[in-house]
Amino acid sequence: MRNVLAFAGSNSSSSVNKKLATFAAENLTNTSFDVLDLRDFSLPIYSEDEEKKGFPEDVKKFTFLLDNYDGFILSLAEHNGSYAVAFKNIFDWSSRLQKNFFRDKPLLLMATSPGERGGQTVLETGIQSFSRMGAKELISFSLPSFYDNFKEGKIVHEDLLAKLKEKVTKFENSVNQYI
Repeated sequence: MRNVLAFAGSNSSSSVNKKLATFAAENLTNTSFDVLDLRDFSLPIYSEDEEKKGFPEDVKKFTFLLDNYDGFILSLAEHNGSYAVAFKNIFDWSSRLQKNFFRDKPLLLMATSPGERGGQTVLETGIQSFSRMGAKELISFSLPSFYDNFKEGKIVHEDLLAKLKEKVTKFENSVNQYI
């Protein structure tokens, strides 16, 4: 059975994006998954000076962990229209070890926020850059107004739930076709 990694581009202990990524993974029907928390990786802020000191063990651990999966579910937190610092930092470090961050494997890229745009700005940024970073088939989904549309561990708006399930199915089909 194929296995995917689900995680949020956030280090918040109450991340709405981690809740969305986990929920999406729970909707896989023929694929196993693991959920990762960026808080488990302690890294200095990336810089050339830091890189000259060597790669931190947590960078190596995270980067090589990605090799073990057949696809990725990533829900990006949006901070001031861009990636959250925790994700940007681990992304920058890891891409120095493996430029092909997503390993030519499928990516379900999502974003959510309390606002009506649902993290669409960071989602658009991710769509543009991740296709050059090894996302084989990039499927995207935005959940607007998280606290109105996600309650008790699930999406409660029927149309949004149907749309997410459609995206999850497309992603899962791509993962299971991956050779």
